[in-house]
Amino acid sequence: LANPMFKQRLNRRTLLRLCPVTLASFASATCGQAFSNRSPRSAASRLNQDPDLTSSACDSSSTLSQTAGPFYTPDSPERQSLLESQTRGIPIVVTGQVLSSDCVPIANVLLDFWHTNDFGEYDNIGYNLRGHQFTDAEGRYRVETIIPGLYPGRTRHFHVKVKAPHLPVLTTQLYFPGESANQNDFLFNPALLMSMDNGNNIKRATFNFVLGNSSMESLR
Repeated sequence: LANPMFKQRLNRRTLLRLCPVTLASFASATCGQAFSNRSPRSAASRLNQDPDLTSSACDSSSTLSQTAGPFYTPDSPERQSLLESQTRGIPIVVTGQVLSSDCVPIANVLLDFWHTNDFGEYDNIGYNLRGHQFTDAEGRYRVETIIPGLYPGRTRHFHVKVKAPHLPVLTTQLYFPGESANQNDFLFNPALLMSMDNGNNIKRATFNFVLGNSSMESLR
């Protein structure tokens, strides 16, 4: 059952102490495509009208952990939509569940997302394209954002930290299928590919996180 006090007790700075940066900084680059100039507020409204794509299927294999990289910022705002007035890019909604290794949904799990803008740049001053949320009673999450751009050496990806009550934090990355840069990315792992649905003019993706001993980082 969800612990109503967990959300209040959780200090998000703890995530930074739990997951130290392990990679050197990558250079930012402006190599994104020319994307849509639609209003983010309008895009968010359209995304909210889409059905929840949470999958009922469960693969009991624990989600693989990956490095946080050099651009994690603690204390992101709590929100499901990362779209702001200045955001430009192709909207995408990502949904899924957080599950135990027995495929039981886990409620009140903190998920902290961050990624580049459409030019492949991270906001290292503010919280553009950064935000956290908590799963509902069925372990479901939903994040509205844009498709990230590219920067040297990496394919398109989302970063995420997953912190369940009474469990260590899982840090990992999510990847896009069909990206030509996947094969040359030294961190890419096909086990972390999202399932994509490009119908109805809205990019949508799903990914279920499975928390087990093999996917957990040790407490520090």
